[in-house]
Amino acid sequence: MFNMTSEELQKNSAINTTSEIYQQPVVWKELVSSLFDQKEELTNFIESIYKKHEHVRVILSGAGTSAFIGDILVPLLRKENNANVQFDSVPTTNIVSNPEEYLQKDIPTIMVSFARSGNSPESVAAVALGEQIVDHFYQVVITCNQDGQLAKDTKNDKNSVTILMPDDAHDKGLAMTSSFTCMLITAYTLFTSNDLDKNILGHAEKLIESLPEKINDILKMDFERIIYLGSGILGQLTHEAALKMLELTAGKVVAVHESSLGFRHGPKSILNAKSLVVIFLSNNPYTRKYDVDMLRELSGDISGAKVVAITDKNDSEIAELADWVISINNDANDLINDFHVALPAIIVAQVLALKKSLQLGITPDNPSPDGQINRVVQGVTIYDYMGED
Repeated sequence: MFNMTSEELQKNSAINTTSEIYQQPVVWKELVSSLFDQKEELTNFIESIYKKHEHVRVILSGAGTSAFIGDILVPLLRKENNANVQFDSVPTTNIVSNPEEYLQKDIPTIMVSFARSGNSPESVAAVALGEQIVDHFYQVVITCNQDGQLAKDTKNDKNSVTILMPDDAHDKGLAMTSSFTCMLITAYTLFTSNDLDKNILGHAEKLIESLPEKINDILKMDFERIIYLGSGILGQLTHEAALKMLELTAGKVVAVHESSLGFRHGPKSILNAKSLVVIFLSNNPYTRKYDVDMLRELSGDISGAKVVAITDKNDSEIAELADWVISINNDANDLINDFHVALPAIIVAQVLALKKSLQLGITPDNPSPDGQINRVVQGVTIYDYMGED
């Protein structure tokens, strides 16, 4: 996998993370088939809630990587749903610490919990707070673990439904990879009328096979800082991309994220000759103009930073401006929207973080052996909420 033998991966404690990145197109195919079989049942559950109330709030929630799923999807879901449905993305970490700011008693609410294990203390506590505070409270649990607390708590609850990811999506490595993309696809297909474009499976498979050579070339630059840029939902995706680098390199690479337009407003001061900028180029012709403007500006920057452009399709201008170009679509047809750009784009970020981790002599499956961070978060105390004074 990625031009590395199983023996090498085992020796470097990288076999789980590598497998979980590499397998994604296959796991996506299994997931799409499963979702198709459940589509009617799941749609009926959601529609029955919409019909029951004049206004419904849907909170997409999770912690860490799981929280970013909502950030990415909310703009799409707001655009594609009825006016009486309000979509918000609120991390469980915010709900738990400040429930009165994020939960509203009189607004019927569906809490969508994204959870790899379903055992994170904040995830379980956020649901409990929703049940305590909101008069009409419903749950959709999207998880990789049928034995997790969230999944167990929805059994025999007519106001809740659990959607399980394929078994292989339950990542064994510390960093979320397959679990992230599978839960992202699930929520997209659940709350929109769109199915996943089947062509994306083929694009991702071809990308995975071509990536090692390109990533190895990028790694010839001994970067110490990485900056991920993008616009719209791809701007939200940069948060997850940066976190993968931070996690898998145990913080040895400074990783930040920003929108393409926002980068000029102060964050650009991070650039130096040891900086690598990765820009996710939008598929939307209007939005793409702003991304390309930033790419053009970076190509002439005096800092000495290098630039990777990740794009639906390459063209002569992009090839001239970027130091490296990774095209994620080899077909004549454009990808449908930036959601379909996001899926292969995050694979690039995952592989880059994996390879950088190995280059630094870190063990990707457990990049934090001292326990500073853990696969399921530790050390969280949940306090009883007694309501507002």
